[in-house]
Amino acid sequence: MTERVVIVGGGTAGSVLANNLAEEVDTAIDTGDVEVVLVNDRKDHVYKPTWLYVPFGEKTPEDAKRPLDDLIDRRVDLLIDRVDGIDTESKTVSFDGGRGPLAYDHLVLAMGAQVVPEETPGLAEGGHHFYGPEAAEELREELAEFTDGHLVVSVVGVPHMCPVAPLEFPLMADTWLRERGLREDVDITYTYPINRPHGIQSVADWVGPLMEERDIGVETFFNPERVDPDEQSVHTVEGRELSYDLLVSIPPHDGSDIVREAGLGDDGWVDVDPATLEATNAEDVYALGDIAELPTSKAGSAAHYAATSLAGRLASAVRGQRPTTEYDGKTVCFIESGEGEATYIAFDYDAEPTPKPPSKLIHWSKLGYNRSYWLTARGAL
Repeated sequence: MTERVVIVGGGTAGSVLANNLAEEVDTAIDTGDVEVVLVNDRKDHVYKPTWLYVPFGEKTPEDAKRPLDDLIDRRVDLLIDRVDGIDTESKTVSFDGGRGPLAYDHLVLAMGAQVVPEETPGLAEGGHHFYGPEAAEELREELAEFTDGHLVVSVVGVPHMCPVAPLEFPLMADTWLRERGLREDVDITYTYPINRPHGIQSVADWVGPLMEERDIGVETFFNPERVDPDEQSVHTVEGRELSYDLLVSIPPHDGSDIVREAGLGDDGWVDVDPATLEATNAEDVYALGDIAELPTSKAGSAAHYAATSLAGRLASAVRGQRPTTEYDGKTVCFIESGEGEATYIAFDYDAEPTPKPPSKLIHWSKLGYNRSYWLTARGAL
């Protein structure tokens, strides 16, 4: 009997997993003993970190896309459709395109996260963000015309995709404005919900002095409750008010209603064992990437390393062997620090990160990785 692995989501997590798994069980696929199906709701694979560069005119949304057909191993069955339900009792997924249910022996959820600025009253109307192609282009147009006033970069939602992107934007904006001779006419303020500028203490310790050096104001314990687009002001649950001329937010993020309805996680993120990535509320269901509730960052590198680990576990499972591969929380994040420099952090479940001194070499390494990312998606790196 054929063992069918169904992967829902063709982003970094799903693509790396599908390609690595196809490589590990290639003989079993050829003999018909294993089938790997990747389901995605669009034909393109999107590399989301590219969107950070769009507002500054350094990239376009088209740079972030490649056809999945060009990235996914030919031994993987690629299915373009939208999953609208999961039945963990019958072990099937259903679709909203009229296609009949698809049975699975092993199901992997890798649908990522979605931004929901509308959850904060006034935020969608009064603010901008870079967490999507259209939004990033709209922000580019706003920045192109922004010559003076108050730029506020506010972290509204936690958790969010890419843990360091909120820090990168004001540092990059500072350099971008200086290069255009506009910095003296623009005040920049960065806000964060807790009592430091980042959730990771060592990152907060590093970036705090850097923002002070760059004359970027920092407001902590700042939790936006609503935005007034007419008055151009942000109002917080703490009773504070901050006026802006251009508001760039890290909007609230959400998991999936499908996850909630399937009983896999009340808050929309799949509850999983952090080492095995197995769902705690269903058998033969796994999750990785942003949709997984893990004690690590919702970062592309975390999805990459987790997918590599899960490929080993699933390869053992379909062979009837006891899986032993585990994910240790490994994550590596580049951080653009402005002025043509960057740093990076590396950590796992047990190790705290320590940012390295920023350098132009690391900046160019990040840009180089952005170009070579497509090899990662193919499972080659």
